[in-house]
Amino acid sequence: MTNEQWEVVKQVVAGEACDPLPVGFIIDSPWLPNWAGMSILDYYAGESKWLDANLKAVRRFPRALFLPGFWSEYGMCTEPSAFGAKCLFPEDEFPFAEHLINALDALKKPNPRTDGLAPFMLKRLQLAQARIEEAGHAIRFAVARGPLNVAGFLLGNTEFLVTMKVVPDAAHRLLTTITDYLVEWLQLQAATFPTIDGVLILDDIVGFCGEDDFLEFAKPYLKRLFTSVDAAVRFFHNDANGTVCAPHLADAGVNLFNFSHEHPLPEMKRRVGDGVALFGNIPPRDVLAIGTPDEVGQAVRDLIASLEDRRGIILSCGGGMPPGVSTDNILAFLDAAGQAA
Repeated sequence: MTNEQWEVVKQVVAGEACDPLPVGFIIDSPWLPNWAGMSILDYYAGESKWLDANLKAVRRFPRALFLPGFWSEYGMCTEPSAFGAKCLFPEDEFPFAEHLINALDALKKPNPRTDGLAPFMLKRLQLAQARIEEAGHAIRFAVARGPLNVAGFLLGNTEFLVTMKVVPDAAHRLLTTITDYLVEWLQLQAATFPTIDGVLILDDIVGFCGEDDFLEFAKPYLKRLFTSVDAAVRFFHNDANGTVCAPHLADAGVNLFNFSHEHPLPEMKRRVGDGVALFGNIPPRDVLAIGTPDEVGQAVRDLIASLEDRRGIILSCGGGMPPGVSTDNILAFLDAAGQAA
């Protein structure tokens, strides 16, 4: 993001109203490579391909806030790879980390400086930093998948959720080891790039927890992550059920929340309270990806019309940018938001 865009994000998380309402999207490898005309594997394998795709997006849509912006990632494989998970990289499909057998008993805390894909993510950003800054942007976020999300990849989601209920002490040991690693990983990113002033944590498995389980198994570990770096923007993504976690997010250190399109934005605004700004919330697949530009524009206008209070809002979809979203649909979203000022 540019300096001007970053100031807008900080204004939103401070609870201010912007006119027109800003528009932002989480963009990464499910959408960006194919939109930019390359395979997913090309995007991961080539530093220049990755950078060219990101530069193409920020230049084509200068009115959009892309969070985290220039996201150096390898899909869901980054954090599991550090623990020794086997990672599968098809040519043009999203990569996948296989489960670790006996990970619950044998897991050791990795070193983010040397283990798995994290060093390659960091080096890619370092090599691209000069061109990113020449384009008027800066590296703003330290990013990690959340502890429950990583645990689900290492054990299997069902197996991990069962462990929470059947062997809670073992689940806590696992989450502690993962969180210890993630804290170091976030701090390493922030120490490497002084322009970082945001933390983004993505954890959809939080959405499978009831309130008691969220308070025991999710909130303490999320709070450690969001308070591990001194950051103005503390952005949480969970596009599974977000109603359980919403009232507790401010206390966990979150001040910006991206959530499922199934939760109406005014309802979520009531649930999170005044301390958390919102990032959403039209349907990502059924409208933004496969709708017509007219349908996208109408969805955005309807969303804006539903808001009695426009403070603390960045318009987006309910989740990350899905595969297949066209340039015309993004422009229709931006135009509708601008016309509703």
